[in-house]
Amino acid sequence: MARYVIGDVHGCAKALRSMIQELAPTADDELIFLGDYIDRGPDSRDVIDQLIELQSACKVIPLRGNHEWMLQSVVSRGLDDAMWLRSGGKATVTSYGGSTGKIPKDHLAFFEALLPSYETDQEIFVHAMYDPSCDVESQSDELTYWTHLPASLPAPHHSGKRVFVGHTPQPTGEVLRHTHLVCMDTYCFGGGFLSAMDLESETVLQVDRHGHIRRVPVERFAMLMKGCVQWFRSRNS
Repeated sequence: MARYVIGDVHGCAKALRSMIQELAPTADDELIFLGDYIDRGPDSRDVIDQLIELQSACKVIPLRGNHEWMLQSVVSRGLDDAMWLRSGGKATVTSYGGSTGKIPKDHLAFFEALLPSYETDQEIFVHAMYDPSCDVESQSDELTYWTHLPASLPAPHHSGKRVFVGHTPQPTGEVLRHTHLVCMDTYCFGGGFLSAMDLESETVLQVDRHGHIRRVPVERFAMLMKGCVQWFRSRNS
């Protein structure tokens, strides 16, 4: 069984399609998505179509991001749509034919079924951020959906589990990897990549918004970390 964690898609349907084709998941495989499937990119509707179809091919664990939270709040809870539209929602409305009233029922059901977080014996998956001292299911919505990673990264989670997040775009296009924390948002819609990490080997598959693929081997990650350590030591010597 293969297990992958996948970062923010943000309407980049070509990237997602190429990634799924490259991963070629089978019924025993598990794909964990960290949220923000919609907004900003060109084809949010197609992204949701792909994810719904993917659920019949393998085990899909889709988390809710703040952009799905905004859409649901507008469509189902009567929230004013101004903030959502300013935050990339216009692209989503356009992809659905110009009106939220045209969102298909199976798409609305998909949004309603999204999870706030997911936890295994070794890992925690949540869209945005975590409180190191708090169980993730008990933390605030502000942390779960909205808070970006600070420059001084949070401490390891009290459980000892490695935490995987999205939400905070990495402008270099590289996955942010530490022993206790991984950020998978590699800024696909802004010229970076959609990233998937194999949770066993830590090999990263990346696809740009046009669907072009590249792989990042573990060795490259080791080199990047070595460079960061050397830089840090030089600054503090």
